[in-house]
Amino acid sequence: MKELHPKVGLSKLCELFGKTRQAYYETTWRVEEGLMEEMLLIEEVIKIRKTLPRVGGIKLLNMLQEVVVEHRIKIGRDAFFELLSNNNLLIRPKKRYTRTTDSNHIFHKWSNLIEGFIPTAPEQLWVSDITYLETLEGFIYLFLITDAYSKKIMGFYLGQSLAAKGCLIALDQAVKRRQYNSNQLIHHSDRG
Repeated sequence: MKELHPKVGLSKLCELFGKTRQAYYETTWRVEEGLMEEMLLIEEVIKIRKTLPRVGGIKLLNMLQEVVVEHRIKIGRDAFFELLSNNNLLIRPKKRYTRTTDSNHIFHKWSNLIEGFIPTAPEQLWVSDITYLETLEGFIYLFLITDAYSKKIMGFYLGQSLAAKGCLIALDQAVKRRQYNSNQLIHHSDRG
């Protein structure tokens, strides 16, 4: 308010708001002190991030405890995270992604024979897919061949790698389980 009305005395402005001059100065000092504390914490975070760029917020707060105690800064976890967020210092977690299909390979890419095709009986169309499952030891891969009409799993294999042998074992199992031996059977693998 003092900036908006420079000719009006501070005592008069404080009186209008029902505050004392002391309360005004304490508030001003508190705000300035809080900004200084925030700047100090931000500088310390930037220093740490130069050597440890992906360290998380909780660990950062623990690493800053010596500075917090030394400067008598009172800040909790949520306020610290808000400070990091307001200054674009939060680290976004990396997405964990396992690649199971490589469509950019040098092998021949077969045309899509099932576009618009709707099976009317079992063993006209098999679809295969590979999915991965996370375990304590890492990933395992499940190779599946499913009949598109009956939804029956015709062949499967669970392996520790994406080697082609897993697909071949599942396909061999599916061929042995055939019951109808129809002349036309499309095996669609989505180029996987």
